[in-house]
Amino acid sequence: MGPGRAEFSFVLNGTPVTVAGAAPQTSLLDYVRSRGLTGAKEGCAEGECGACAVLLVSPAAAPSGTQGGSVYRSVNSCLVPLPAVADCEVFTVEGLAECGRLADAQRAMAEHNGSQCGYCTPGFVVSMFAEHYRPGRGTPDVHALGGNLCRCTGYRPIRDALFSLGTPPEGVFLDRLNNSAPERNPLHYRTSQGRFSRPQSLAECLQLAAEDPDAKLVAGNTDLGVVTNLRGQRCVHLISLENVPELLEFSDGPDFIEIGAGLTLTDIGEYWRDAPPVFREWLPLFASVLIRNRATLGGNLATASPIGDSAPMLLALNAAVRIAGMPGERIVPLQDFFRGYRQTALERGEILRAVRIPKPLPTVSRFYKAAKRTLDDISTVAACFSVTHNDDKRITSARIAFGGVAAVPLSALEAEQLLAGTFGEPEVIAQVKASLRRTLRPIGDHRGSAEYRLALTQSLFDKFWHEQFSEVSA
Repeated sequence: MGPGRAEFSFVLNGTPVTVAGAAPQTSLLDYVRSRGLTGAKEGCAEGECGACAVLLVSPAAAPSGTQGGSVYRSVNSCLVPLPAVADCEVFTVEGLAECGRLADAQRAMAEHNGSQCGYCTPGFVVSMFAEHYRPGRGTPDVHALGGNLCRCTGYRPIRDALFSLGTPPEGVFLDRLNNSAPERNPLHYRTSQGRFSRPQSLAECLQLAAEDPDAKLVAGNTDLGVVTNLRGQRCVHLISLENVPELLEFSDGPDFIEIGAGLTLTDIGEYWRDAPPVFREWLPLFASVLIRNRATLGGNLATASPIGDSAPMLLALNAAVRIAGMPGERIVPLQDFFRGYRQTALERGEILRAVRIPKPLPTVSRFYKAAKRTLDDISTVAACFSVTHNDDKRITSARIAFGGVAAVPLSALEAEQLLAGTFGEPEVIAQVKASLRRTLRPIGDHRGSAEYRLALTQSLFDKFWHEQFSEVSA
């Protein structure tokens, strides 16, 4: 693929800048701070606090705006590899004032006393700005600030600042949304400290992976970035999947829904307009807006974390994954994809191309997440249950899936079989819970003991059954 080059350019606060010789593992946060733009700060270095938030100008998904339009997406700059913004437009909090006039979000934070020590304030302003300019916004969504944490002001004045924002003012920032986001060109960036490749096709991506078996595939970098920041891990070669069109496809056909593995969670939420309720209750429980703007469904599955929130929902929907490699493609049921702790069915050089959810969808499905916080937290146990029944309410199939109870996300196969063919009578439900107690071997850690997790699996199933089928169980 050639020797590569040691520089690239992007637009920072409206001004083109050229990066030369920076290590590929350099974060966007470290770079902007090195230029004196110190509003963005490192708080947690893992995408929890939002103190490092900046804006990316991104393509608008079709349901969000006009064809070719753009949106402002707030992201954690501590988790963005610097070469990932090549050819992009980036705004830090310092770039939001227009012709010397504070942006409405900046002014509102000051007028409503939303800042005390000020450490978190720039991150809140960036997220608030993105929400203010969100296409189609009606009532402000306070959850847009869910990835930003404050430890001294208190959230009421910050919330009041958000709700005080009216229609975005006319000007360059509003006009920008009518134009396309910058086109990201192929990138083969190389320095003495490593490489960063951004292929433009699946074939090119597979070729790069075949040429360098030790290369690391990366999309949103919301998982690998934490390892880079907190453990000092340095990958010699990163292959970015962000601009591979085959990974960015979405289709809703008669037999299945297929979701490109490289689509961000935010984009999936906008493309899948008639998604079932289980998806809509799952999506806001997955990390924060800042993370969802970068994280991909494929990345969450490929990391094979036992507490990844997407696997239980997809297992309950009987999903499969579409895997691409140099010899061709294959379809693997998701329940066969996870082979062990952080291990998957992906062979060296293969790429997870898409997630396929068969139709018809289950009659009823629900997602539950038990964590120390309701939002923006790691699961102690995640569970998803689905039931398909016929017209007389007899269960034809059931899916019971958990995360956080083993080294891999799993389906409770025996319990599922116990439900099939029944009406979910009380004695059947008792058998299902007994099966969970007998077959599950939960892990124990600082988030919850094994005994606690085992009790949660049963209580969450009880909750699902009571909410959906209480008349059967009575």
